[in-house]
Amino acid sequence: MSHIKLFALKFIVSLVILGIILGAGFDVSFGNVFLISLTFAVVSYVVGDLLILKNTGNSGATVSDFVLSFVVIYFMTDALTVGDDVFTATLISTISLTIFEYFFHQSVARSLDQEKEENHREQKNVRPTPELQTEASEELYPYDEDK
Repeated sequence: MSHIKLFALKFIVSLVILGIILGAGFDVSFGNVFLISLTFAVVSYVVGDLLILKNTGNSGATVSDFVLSFVVIYFMTDALTVGDDVFTATLISTISLTIFEYFFHQSVARSLDQEKEENHREQKNVRPTPELQTEASEELYPYDEDK
């Protein structure tokens, strides 16, 4: 999958999860849920999925996404809403998103592996310019001397 499809999937699922938990459960407006989901998806995809997942693997990326999602959701929910129970809403949302992230990282890792394999295959077919080949033959002259 391309990065656009993966990002869109992450945004839509996080919008649904946060819409159910924050919107229905804690009475956060749809505009605020949309803004929180968009911010979380952008930051989490760039930092967690593209940088940390590549270097640490699924477990490290899942733990970092838990911390990252808690920080983003807590501060944005606290700033955008007037609710009293921000910590509970953030904790439930973060746990739900972390469960999704664990499975999402597997598809991102497959996508990155396929992309790396395609780039490697393309590089094998293209000969770099410093490695030029020359032709050699046994004849010194291109015509026959007996004629």
